[in-house]
Parts: sequence; C-alpha cells; structure tokens
Amino acid sequence: MPDLSLEHRHWAAGRHVVAGLDEAGRGCLAGPVVAAAVVLPPDARLPGLDDSKKLSPAAREALVPTIERVAVAVAVGQCSPEEVDRLNVLWAAMEAMRRAAAALPAPPDAVLVDGNTRIPDAPCPQETVVKGDGLSLSIAAASVVAKVTRDRIMVELDAAFPAYGWAGHKGYPTAAHYAALAEHGPSPHHRRSFRLTR
Repeated sequence: MPDLSLEHRHWAAGRHVVAGLDEAGRGCLAGPVVAAAVVLPPDARLPGLDDSKKLSPAAREALVPTIERVAVAVAVGQCSPEEVDRLNVLWAAMEAMRRAAAALPAPPDAVLVDGNTRIPDAPCPQETVVKGDGLSLSIAAASVVAKVTRDRIMVELDAAFPAYGWAGHKGYPTAAHYAALAEHGPSPHHRRSFRLTR
C-alpha cells in the first residue's frame, strides 16, 4: 500500500510543500487528459487509498471528499483533445500535470511525478516515481482525484453526445465505442491523432 516514505525524505531535506502528481485518460479515444496535484500533511491518514486502477468507481468517489478534507491542497489541470493532438498524448499528460501543480494555492517545493518522464518547465525540483501511485500516498491521492474528475467530465459530455456511450466506458477504446464511431463518425471531443477505427 502507498505510504509517505518518499514525502518524508523531501520533508527531511527542507522541502515542506511536496505535491504528488498523476494523470488520467492517456489511453482514451475522446475527452481531455486530466491531472491532479495533492499536497498531504505529515500526519495524513487515508485508509483504503491505493492506485486508482485498483479501486472500484464507488470506492474512488467515496475517497475524494476524504482526500479533500485531509489534504493541505488539491488542484486539477487538463489538456483538451486538440492539445493532445498537437502535443501528443505523453506531453499533453505532462503539461496537464504542470498545470495542476501551478494551480496549487502555494507553489510546491518539490513534486513527485508518477511514471518515468520528467515534466518540462516544472516550477520546482521533481522526482519521477515508476508505479508511484502504488508507492506514494500523495501520488495515489492525485490518481484518484484525476480519475474521478475525468470520469465526471465524460459523464457530462455524454449528456450532450449520448450516441457514444461515454458515461459507461469514459472514452476508452471499447468495442461499443468503436461501433459508435463507425456509425456516427468522430465527435468534436475525439482525438483525431488516435486511431478511431478497428
């Protein structure tokens, strides 16, 4: 289970505001890439928190209010489908994380970035953490906030574009999604740089 070991190392080095960063939606055919930044206090307790991919949708939704209550700060950033097409999805995810960190009420002294890619133009020292959402409590919290935020966006978009079934699959490349694309063609929220046919 994730803990605060990585955060404590930064706190011991005098970096008092340490943000965990993660994103959601890189593998989707439609919708934005969404990232979250979460700053936790040294005494944070978040029972049941884990990598968002290991949690049910109901468990993720239930954790968000607790994360928001326990955290020192929570912020979200996103990149639109057009930005995904222009930057490519990896760099759009990095930019969404940079925006999330920049949206925090106080600039972080360090960020813990899920994965192995460094954020260009990061505002502070950064540490990349492979599979960080299973190691760092801050990154795990960010993974849940990012995933829940993005899922809510896709449910809202589904109301305007019900033919694609986004409320169910959230824009991921499911058989139903490809079938809807074959029947209706891409929407304004689809990523044109992705392969939209099977």
